[in-house]
Amino acid sequence: MKTLWQNCHVASMAQGSYSIIEDAAIVTVASTIEWIGPRAELPAADYPQVEDLEGAWVTPGLIDCHTHTVFGGNRSGEFEQRLQGVSYAEIAAAGGGIASTVRATRAASEDELFASARQRLTCLLRDGVTSVEIKSGYGLDLASERKILKVIRRLGEELPVSVRGTCLAAHALPPEYVGRADDYIEHICAEMLPALAAEGLVDAVDAFCEYLAFSPAQVERVFKVAQQLGLPVKLHAEQLSSLHGSSLAARYQALSADHLEFMTEEDAIAMAAAGTVAVLLPGAFYFLRETQLPPMDALRKHGVKMAIASDLNPGTSPALSLRLMLNMACTLFRMTPEEALAGVTQHAATALGMGATHGSLEIGKVADFVAWRIERPADLAYWLGGDLSKRVVRHGVEVLI
Repeated sequence: MKTLWQNCHVASMAQGSYSIIEDAAIVTVASTIEWIGPRAELPAADYPQVEDLEGAWVTPGLIDCHTHTVFGGNRSGEFEQRLQGVSYAEIAAAGGGIASTVRATRAASEDELFASARQRLTCLLRDGVTSVEIKSGYGLDLASERKILKVIRRLGEELPVSVRGTCLAAHALPPEYVGRADDYIEHICAEMLPALAAEGLVDAVDAFCEYLAFSPAQVERVFKVAQQLGLPVKLHAEQLSSLHGSSLAARYQALSADHLEFMTEEDAIAMAAAGTVAVLLPGAFYFLRETQLPPMDALRKHGVKMAIASDLNPGTSPALSLRLMLNMACTLFRMTPEEALAGVTQHAATALGMGATHGSLEIGKVADFVAWRIERPADLAYWLGGDLSKRVVRHGVEVLI
């Protein structure tokens, strides 16, 4: 079906800028954009279906490129404890933290995990998200990681959203491997990754490179196996300390390095040379009350593409709104609204290896877009919360969430 979408203004986000088209029109054929431009230049043709967007501002569908949406349990009790002065170390020693989420996730059935994840993901979709990355990493054994990755695939099949599944088995040390981190890394490399990749459940491989997780040398072992399996890599890096994990990620042509509060200018130079995207996570920064800002000047100076994501997870960023992350990126990290919008469209698509097909409104790209009832694109980063009036189009078809 050929559809003409008209009476709108477009922020196409081509080349990572607003790239505004006033009084625009978009022609879609099936799931693809066939034409886009000023309505005055619209080619004469027979358009079987015409949609009036009533002066809306159209942006690409939003892309959340770093989430941990699938997990069992709830850690709001720990949130209360921390506010009452209990330290994270004390909570962990009592069996809390990631370990509690791992226990709950292992105990939950696939259907239970799907039901809870669906509720969380639906919140993101109501915010204009049309593509999302979801990581495993709360199972930490082959059966549980498989269960999570199967739920991730199922979410993409049953909800109107494009889903990328990332294996984050190297997220934390499971209880059965306490004191044997190298053995666990070997288990990931020799058994888990090959099996899960062979089952078609993995689109990318991630790891947590940090003093309380895994060393750069251990992460590199995981990266080498991912490379052998033909899988792109990503990395949680420089969130709490500087281990130059982002430079390691760049050496392996990683799609992204994420968090990055403690990265150095040398890391930024390495990432720029490799084309590795910096994924900034203001929700975790806010929730943990961090004070070390990512080196924004170095990232801009060296032309590192900056994406923004929710980091939706039960422990450090229980964020159900990607649009709220736009505001946090502007207020906490001093990004401009234009940079922030690029961070959840074009640059987020690149961080998922989808830049050739998603993230901007251009001829030949997938017809994922949102028609917002706003006055200007900056409104998306300006309004705190709420449900902005919108029409969401995915693969050329309007969807109701």
